Amino acid sequence: MQPPLRGIDHIGITVPDIDQATLFFEQAFDARIIYCSVEPGDNNIDHEAQEETLRLFPGTEIRAIRMLALPHGPGIELFEMHGPQQQAPARPSDFGLQHFAVYTDDITEAISRFTAAGGEMFTGPKALSFPAEQGQGNAFCYGKTPWGSVIELITWPSPMPYEKYTEQRRWKP
Repeated sequence: MQPPLRGIDHIGITVPDIDQATLFFEQAFDARIIYCSVEPGDNNIDHEAQEETLRLFPGTEIRAIRMLALPHGPGIELFEMHGPQQQAPARPSDFGLQHFAVYTDDITEAISRFTAAGGEMFTGPKALSFPAEQGQGNAFCYGKTPWGSVIELITWPSPMPYEKYTEQRRWKP
């Protein structure tokens, strides 16, 4: 029997400005809009139902929801929400989801596009340093979006040492 899980469908990200975030993902990752569930100014959303469904802080207003497609891999669902007690995006030291990684064949070009789109890299590319991941050209770096979410750029053109010891493999687009 096949396991019921097939993979990540999409990643949801709350942003302060949906148009700015859409432009960032279009410029940095060639994302495209698939559809808009809620556009700014629409009155087609039941805010009380959404508070219950998503366990939003009371009084939170969803202003826009947009589904984007990446060229290879999960969708990105953007939520523009405004309300009381919003907090800054999580840092990698905070509990909860703290980053997602995007695989690239050309990390230098990916960094160039990320920064041109308004992102800020924390460092340049570094060799994957965990012993199970090392290999010629295997590299990563982290950066943040204009609104502060953390994204990792990663590439591993060479086989990883862990592959010698297990048949399990990391998913690679």
